[in-house]
Amino acid sequence: MSENNVSDLKSNNWNYVRHSGVISKMNKSFITVSLNDDLNCEGCKAKGACGVSDANSKEIEVPNTFESFALNEDVNLIMQKELGMKAVFWAYIFPFILMISVLLVASLFLKEWIAGLISLLVLAPYYLSLYVFNTSFQKTFRINIVKNK
Repeated sequence: MSENNVSDLKSNNWNYVRHSGVISKMNKSFITVSLNDDLNCEGCKAKGACGVSDANSKEIEVPNTFESFALNEDVNLIMQKELGMKAVFWAYIFPFILMISVLLVASLFLKEWIAGLISLLVLAPYYLSLYVFNTSFQKTFRINIVKNK
């Protein structure tokens, strides 16, 4: 990330979601950041559907950029708001639409309990495909790590 982009991220830009945290683990590939209790999610439109806002302690793995980070260092995790909304869509909204669609179509041809069972079972291949395409989602939903100063 260029120095210009980092200064833009540190400013109060409304196009970004920022979470403060502490580096809890580090290896060659990833830096694990434990998010602080105060997540500052008040300004986010997706806070009701987001899994980050409803727990006291979350850990997020960020690709190691080989900058000079240290264990227990205070950092900010920054992501574009637009990407946060896309993440909510793929994690919550699309599976709901898929399940309801399968339920409606299957209920036209099958007994009600079988249609319900199929609509639930269709989620297994969906979430399996999310797992398989995990690397492409990680490239799309980039989270930047910036030192707290």
